[in-house]
Amino acid sequence: MKIEAFFDTNTYTLTYVVFDENSKDAVIIDPVLDYEPGGSSYSYESMNKVLDFVKSKNLKIHTIMETHAHADHLSSSQELKKHLPDAKIAIGKEITEVQNVFKGFFNLDDSFKTDGSQFDILLEENKEHHAGSLTFTPIHTPGHTPACYSYLIEDAVFTGDALFMPDFGVARCDFPGGSADTLYHSVHEKLYHLPDETRVFTGHDYQPGGRELRYESTIGESKQTNIQLKENTKKEDFVELRTGRDKTLAAPRLLLPSVQVNANGGILPPVEDNGTSYLKIPIREKK
Repeated sequence: MKIEAFFDTNTYTLTYVVFDENSKDAVIIDPVLDYEPGGSSYSYESMNKVLDFVKSKNLKIHTIMETHAHADHLSSSQELKKHLPDAKIAIGKEITEVQNVFKGFFNLDDSFKTDGSQFDILLEENKEHHAGSLTFTPIHTPGHTPACYSYLIEDAVFTGDALFMPDFGVARCDFPGGSADTLYHSVHEKLYHLPDETRVFTGHDYQPGGRELRYESTIGESKQTNIQLKENTKKEDFVELRTGRDKTLAAPRLLLPSVQVNANGGILPPVEDNGTSYLKIPIREKK
């Protein structure tokens, strides 16, 4: 098994291509659609880097896997699927909970489905997912959102936003359906029960202190040195730390466009009669 990482500097997001060099079977995890909020325009630079690599290696992409409905970047899964017609888009089955929340938040009509049907595959915890010669085990790791999953393949786990590099910590828990208590259980009782030598590939690297890009650690390293949640961290201490930290955080820069598109399976709003798509952005008085 080989792993190729792609880093989007605008959103600090890691996209991964996981592949078997012999069979050429592969999956893509958390692809990015470039979005510029000032002019509300999108482009395909990040996606095309992934596509160019896939073509250069002659890989067969079986699945495009989302670790969750991201709140900090738009997904390019739907556009990727146009170029990779055999690929199917997968996410955890709890995405329906997220869809119900945001259907109400954005006051969307019944054309917005809340049954997960925008995705090709709804994954379940510990039910193995096969992508040709590759086999993933989905691990439900909620807390950041109700539908967060980590994906274990061989000696590597792709943790999305649940577990970051040890010098940054873990995900925020103040989004709808988020819970510091739940995230503690996901990390401490699930991810930290994996073998210490398991390699951890995180969904973001925010490069604290301006350090160079890092996206790979191990379960053992995180258990010993994660600045927010070590193996010996008590749940009540973590919950106090995480909830206090979350109260100081601003909303992600691309929150409203991201969740609106990503909860819909990466599908952009339909084109209206003037040939343009429109996102819905609520406006509220600041409290």
